[in-house]
Parts: sequence; C-alpha cells; structure tokens
Amino acid sequence: MLRLNLVCSCSLLLFGGFLSEYQVENLVASSHAFSVSTHREVPLPPQIKTSNPELLVGLKPYLGRSVEIGSNPEDLVLISAGIPLELQDASGIKHKAREIEIGWRMKFLSEPYHIERQVIGPFSSFESAKSMANDLQEYGLQVVISHPKEWEIWLPRNSDLPLGIKSSLFKKTIKYELKPVLKGMTGEFLLSGPIEIEAPEGLRLDGGIYSGPFILQADGYGTWTLIEKVPLERYLNGVVPYEIGSGSPPAALAVQAVLARTWALANTHRFEVDGYHLCSNTQCQVYKDPMSANLSVRKAISQTKGKILLWRERPISAVYHASNGGVMAVAEEAWSMSSLPYLQAKLDGNPTFTEKFVLPLNRPEVASLLASSTGFNGTNHSLFRWTRSFTAFQFKEILKLINPDMTLPQRITVLKRGESGRVIALEIAGRNNQPVMVLRLDEIRRTIRNLPSTLFIVNSSGEGIWEFLGGGFGHGAGLSQAGAIDLALQGWSSEQILMHYYPGTTYGPLPEFKNAL
Repeated sequence: MLRLNLVCSCSLLLFGGFLSEYQVENLVASSHAFSVSTHREVPLPPQIKTSNPELLVGLKPYLGRSVEIGSNPEDLVLISAGIPLELQDASGIKHKAREIEIGWRMKFLSEPYHIERQVIGPFSSFESAKSMANDLQEYGLQVVISHPKEWEIWLPRNSDLPLGIKSSLFKKTIKYELKPVLKGMTGEFLLSGPIEIEAPEGLRLDGGIYSGPFILQADGYGTWTLIEKVPLERYLNGVVPYEIGSGSPPAALAVQAVLARTWALANTHRFEVDGYHLCSNTQCQVYKDPMSANLSVRKAISQTKGKILLWRERPISAVYHASNGGVMAVAEEAWSMSSLPYLQAKLDGNPTFTEKFVLPLNRPEVASLLASSTGFNGTNHSLFRWTRSFTAFQFKEILKLINPDMTLPQRITVLKRGESGRVIALEIAGRNNQPVMVLRLDEIRRTIRNLPSTLFIVNSSGEGIWEFLGGGFGHGAGLSQAGAIDLALQGWSSEQILMHYYPGTTYGPLPEFKNAL
C-alpha cells in the first residue's frame, strides 16, 4: 500500500470495521423531522453538447453495496498505465500515485431522512419500463426509471395508479450515508464526492486501458459508480469490436459504428437517476477496452463520423442483435411498447427461398422455417438454429424465483405469437393442468435464460420433458449482425444494409450536429 501525499489540511479518520444496518438503526437516535423523497437524489447528467459530444459511462456501478448488507467490502483499486494518477475530491483533497485504493465506510447522518415510494416492476428491459413510464406520465404521474438490480419504476407514495397496475410500497429511514475513504499506510481519509481522477497515460481496468477523465460519484441507491467521461467517437472504439467483432467486413463494421453512435445518442437518459448517461454492459451497449480497436474498426468509425439513422430528424431506437434466425421482428414482439415504423417484420434472405413463407407466421410456418437453413442471411451464426431441452424439475427450479410455491409443471403452451412467429405469451400449467403463470415478451428470455430467442416451437418429448426448437440469438428487431456480415460479404454497402434493416429512416448527421462536423 502506498503512502498518501495529501495536499490539504483535513482530519484523519480511523475506522474500526463496519456496522450492519441493524446496528446503525440502533445507534442513531430516531427523529421525526424527516424529509420525504422517493430516492436518494443525485445531480442529473449534463446534456449532450452539439460540439464534440461526450458521454458519462458507468464502468463500475454499485460500489460499496456489500457494506450496506454487512459484508466485507471490495476496495476499488485504480492502477495507472503510466505516470501517476491524480485524484481530487470535492473538499479539496488531492493525491497523486501510480496506485490508488479506495474503501467504503458508513457515516451517520446528524438528521435522518425518510424514503417512501411505490415500486412497479421488475421489468425485463429498460424498453418495457420506459413504455409504461410514458403511459403513466400521460396519466399525469411523476415517475422515475431506475435499475437498483432490475429495471423498476418509482412513484411518490400517494400516486393514484390506473386500474390494473400493481405496485409495492417501499419505506426506509436513512440514518447513514456510504462514504469513500482513501486508504494509505497512515490510515484512511474520508473523501467527499464527486471525486475527479485524471489518468494522463490511461487507467488499467478489467484487462483494458481507459483514457478518462474519471469521476467517482454517488448514485440513486446510496452506492457509488466509477464513471468515464468519454468523447462519443472514442466511445465507439470500445463498442464496435465487442458488438460485431473486429474481423467483420468493412461495410458491416461501418454499419455497427452508425448504429452504436445512434443508439448512444438516443439513450443518454437511460441512467439519469444515477447521474450518468450509459452503462458499459449488456443493459446498454457492451463497452470495453477502447485501446484494443484495430485499424479496420477505427477506419469504419472515422469514415462514418457523426453519421446516424434518423426518423423525423431524431435518432431512431437503433436496436440490434446477433441473429434473427431468418425473420425480422417488430418492436412489439420484443418489448411492451408501441410500434416503430422502421422496425418491420419480414423475411431476411434470398427471395427465391423466402417467398414460400408468408407473414404472419403461425406454428406450422415457424416449424417449416426452422427446418430450413438455406437462402437466409446469417446462417453461419452458431445459434441460427438451436435446440434446448428441459425437464419438469429444471423448469420448477427456473420458475420458483418468480413463484416460490411452484409445483412441477405439467404442460407448456404457446398462447400467442407475433407477426414474425416469435412467442409473445408462454403459459406454464401445474398440477391438474391449472395455469400457474404466463410469461410475456422479453420476460420469457429473462426468466428462461437458456433460451437464445423467442423464435421457437415447443414439443413434448416424453412425460415431463419438453424440447424447444428455435432459431436466432437475441430479440430479433432491427439489425441482425450475422445478416449484416453476410450482406457485406455479398457486396452490399453499409447504407444498403442499414436501409434493409431500418426501412424509411434517413442516414446522415443529427440536424443540430451538422455545423459541428
């Protein structure tokens, strides 16, 4: 551990372990002078600028959460890729070192406050949560979309919900706050957020190198997040190769660059409640070591600089996935949301082979499509066709997280399919064939995580055994990355590929960005 080099006068705070929440609530005197809120509020992330747009990307969320549940905390260790890192907190503490270690402690509040909220959820995706949030806002309600573990909607306790919408009540008295401490040989120094960290030659993190600058700040749940402030075009270096593969053909790489840029600009509100724009995992776009982008990736990003897909002069919902199994889905087959005119259901392949299928696809047509793997785009993907088998005992284990009283399933039935043939309602029946639950839309894959897609048929292959025959990997809406690679190899341009998967959209810069490019 390195000796601290502090450049301000401050009090040295030594902590002897940590306290459980139960202990905290018994150590702090109760107070009736509570302020009431739905959550711990943090400053909103800044609006994206039209000149050199920058994103706040959460690299390490929920830091310190283990302290809150009484477990040993995992320290945040920051290691420079070159010359020393430079840290400065909100109170003026400065520290320079090649390696910086930050721990977490609970600090008691002089005046507790109270949190009360109605909670709707969990939702399987941000898209489904956002759709309901929009409906509630039209109803005149104040809502917040959050992601403490799963996607949720938070409302004030006294909100009158429309009939049929269920919520749970969350109440908590906050008597402490989680604080970061700078650890060194002479003790631990309490830090105040937000904390700024400069890495002149980069920061080593999770096997990669990130340029920064970085911010360590509190989120909406009382934990902390390490955030990188990254220019949009540099951000793409860490997205494109991990989403489609750096060895993809140039036109496919260009398509991915346009979509990743479009998606980022359209989703900067995604983690608003936590004070940053986007996460770095599959709840957003995968963002990893941007330094690893090869020349082909960098060229694709450079050649498409500032270019996005637009609908009515706004960035589209540029959803994409690995493989559509031969047929594109509409948005309503993936998420509980309104239709989008540029996300259409249609066969994805050579017309000579696809013209024998007519939408909408019902079970017989889906079975016929899944029996074929010729003439479609993206057939080389490892999950273009797949099989999964489940026993009744396996299903019970999967479903008991939703229904702890789950009995052994006796019957699994597809209740409804979408236009592309994807399953949008799946019923599981228990003892005496009584319906136990119905999984819908993205909830199907969120619950039965071993299913690559919802384009499947179900066959009973013996008592208490079901076989799922399916195609594709992902939700099926928008671009099929495997399909784009195939089309690029056939000589299609990036713009042709984009118009194939997002018909009716406009390819170009965002209007307010034109003068900045």
